[in-house]
Amino acid sequence: MKPKYQTALWVLTILLLLLTVIASAVLYHRGIRYGFLYSLPAFLLAAITGLTLLDSHHSRIRYIAKLNHECTEAELATFQQLDMGLCVLDEEGILLHYNDYFSEKILDAEDMFGKKLSAFLPLDTEVEFQEIHWQDCFYQVRSVPYEGEEKRLTAFLWSDITELEQTRQNYQNSRPCVMLIMVDNYEDLIQNAKESTRLEISATVEKLLEQFISQTNGILKRLKNDKFIAILEEEHIQRLIAEKFSILDEARNIRADEKNCLTFSIGVGHGAATMQESEAWAVQCLDMALGRGGDQAAVKTDSGFRFFGGVSKGVEKKSRAKTRIIAGAIQDLILNSANVYLMGHRFGDLDSIGSACGLAGAIRLMNIPVNVVVDPEKNLSKQLIAIVEEEMGKELFLTPQQAIDTITEDTLLIIVDTHNKDILESLELYQAAKKVVVIDHHRKTVNYVDNAVVFHHEPYASSACEMVTELIQYFKLNAEVNACCADCLLSGIMLDTKNFVMRTGVRTFEAAAYLKKIGADTVKVKGLFSGSIASYKSRAEIVGSAEIVGCHAIAIAPEGTPEIRLVAPQAADELLSISHVNAAFVIYTVKDIVSISARSFGAVNVQVIMEQLGGGGHQSMAATQIMNISEQEAKERLLKAIEETEKD
Repeated sequence: MKPKYQTALWVLTILLLLLTVIASAVLYHRGIRYGFLYSLPAFLLAAITGLTLLDSHHSRIRYIAKLNHECTEAELATFQQLDMGLCVLDEEGILLHYNDYFSEKILDAEDMFGKKLSAFLPLDTEVEFQEIHWQDCFYQVRSVPYEGEEKRLTAFLWSDITELEQTRQNYQNSRPCVMLIMVDNYEDLIQNAKESTRLEISATVEKLLEQFISQTNGILKRLKNDKFIAILEEEHIQRLIAEKFSILDEARNIRADEKNCLTFSIGVGHGAATMQESEAWAVQCLDMALGRGGDQAAVKTDSGFRFFGGVSKGVEKKSRAKTRIIAGAIQDLILNSANVYLMGHRFGDLDSIGSACGLAGAIRLMNIPVNVVVDPEKNLSKQLIAIVEEEMGKELFLTPQQAIDTITEDTLLIIVDTHNKDILESLELYQAAKKVVVIDHHRKTVNYVDNAVVFHHEPYASSACEMVTELIQYFKLNAEVNACCADCLLSGIMLDTKNFVMRTGVRTFEAAAYLKKIGADTVKVKGLFSGSIASYKSRAEIVGSAEIVGCHAIAIAPEGTPEIRLVAPQAADELLSISHVNAAFVIYTVKDIVSISARSFGAVNVQVIMEQLGGGGHQSMAATQIMNISEQEAKERLLKAIEETEKD
C-alpha cells in the first residue's frame, strides 16, 4: 500500500473511532441505553482497518530489520543512488528491498514490502538475463545472486531499454524487402487480342499495381510485360500478410475477356541478411506460387513457405514453346547417358506407371537401355504391368533394390508424376543418381526435388501422361511409339480426368487424339479400370456410411477393407455425385498410418485442406497420411482444417 494512502487511512480510522464514541455518548445521555449498538458496525470497521494498518506497519518494521541485518548502511545508500531499478528478493521470491527508481517506475509507488513479486510482475527468477515489457516500457533485467548471513538473496537490476527497443523495432520495420509479381498466362491472354486490347490489359495491370504500391512507401518497376518487381519495407509486408494479399482478389475481379480474368502470382523475400538474398528468396517464392497453379502469393518463413490465395482453377497455357524446348533438352540428356531409369511415386497408379512405360517406349526408339523402377507388390497398376510385360518384355521392370544395385554415375533418373521427395518409389535411388529429370503436374510442395537438371512442371496439365504424350511428339524418333505405350498413356489421362470430366483442357484432348491416332484402344484401356466384386461392395459400404457436414461428405472406411488404396479414392469420387456435396473425404488406415483421400469439383480447394494436415495434391484431388493417430482424431483434425479454410 502506498505510504500516502496509509496516512489517510490512519486519519480516517481515528476520526471514525471518535465519531463512534461521541455518537454512543449522545445516545446514552438521551436515555437510549443500548444506543451504542447502532454505532457498533462503524466501530468494528474502524477496528479492522486499524488492525490491518498495524499489521502493515509491523511488516514494514520486520522488513527493515531483516534488510538492516543483511545489508550495511553504505550499501543501502548506494542502492538508492542507482540510475536504474533495483530490487532484492529472498529464496521464496519475497520482496525485501527496492530503490526509489523501482518504486516509481515499476511499482507506481505501491508499497510491496514483504510481498511476492511474481504475483504481479512477469519475472522469471531463475534466469540471469531477460527482457520484460511492463507499462509501455521495455526493461533488461539481470539477476545477481549472493549469500546473505541467514539465507541466499538475489538482486535484480532493471535497465530501461525502451529507446533501444524502439530503435530496434524501427530498424526491423524499415528493412527493405523484395516482392516479385507476375501476371499469370499473360502471353496467352494477349496472343490473339487486338492491339488496343493489349494496351488496355497492360494499362489495367500497371494501374492496379501502382494503386497497390501507393498504399506503401515502396517502389514498383516493370521487368517484362508480365513481370514486376517491388521494393517495400518490412512493416508494409507485414500489413499485406495480415490482409492476406487482397490484391489477388482485386485482380480476379478484372476480366480480360468473357472467359478469362487477371490473376497474379507473387513471391516475397523478406527477413534476409542482404538484398541479394531477399531477391533470391523472392524468386524461390514466385517459383513456388507458379508451381502451385498461380493466383497466389508465397512468403518464405522459418519453417518453409506460407501461401495466400490459390482459390481459382489453374489456367491452361496453350503455347507449346516451352514443351518443345524441354523435349529437346531431355532427349539430349537421354542420348548422352549410358542408361535411363524411370521412377514414379510409391503405390504407383495408372498415371505414374503409365507415363513411365510410355516414355520408356520412346527411349527404346533412341536405342538407349531403359528400365521402369516399381515395387511389384506395392502398386495399384498390376493389370497394366502384366500387359506391358507381355508386350514389351518383363526385363523392362526393375525393383527398387535392383536399380540401386546397378545404378552408375552415367545413369539418368527420370522421375514422373511426383516431385515430392517424401513419396518417391525409392528415396535411396534418387539420392544415388547424379543426373535427375522431373516430369510432374501436381502443385508444387515444399519438399520438392531441388537438384533436377530439368524440372518440367506444369500444374495446369491433367496428368503426367498428358505431359509425356506432348514430349514424345517433339522427340526426334525414327518411328511412333507402339500401341501398348499409347494405351499406357491414355489410361493415365483417363484416370486423372475421371474419363475426361475433371481437369481437362484443350491440350488434354489433343494428347488423347494423338494417342488414338497411333493406336490406343479405348475399350482395352477401359478394361484396366474394372475391379473385383469385393472392391465394388467395399466402395458401396463406404459411400453408405458417409456423413454429410455442410457441403462436405466424410466417410471412414471399415477396418480390413480389401484393396483400400484403390477403393478409397473411387468412393470419394462417387460421394461427389450426391446432391449439394462439393467435396468428399474418405479416411482409412493401413499399417497404423491413417490416410485421407480428398476429391472435389473445384469449388472447394482440397489441396489447401490436405496441406494443413501435411499432405498435398491438386485443387480437386489431394490426399495426406498421418501417423500415430486414430481415425476419429483424424476426422476431428479434418473438420478443423475445413473450418480454417472456410474462414480464409
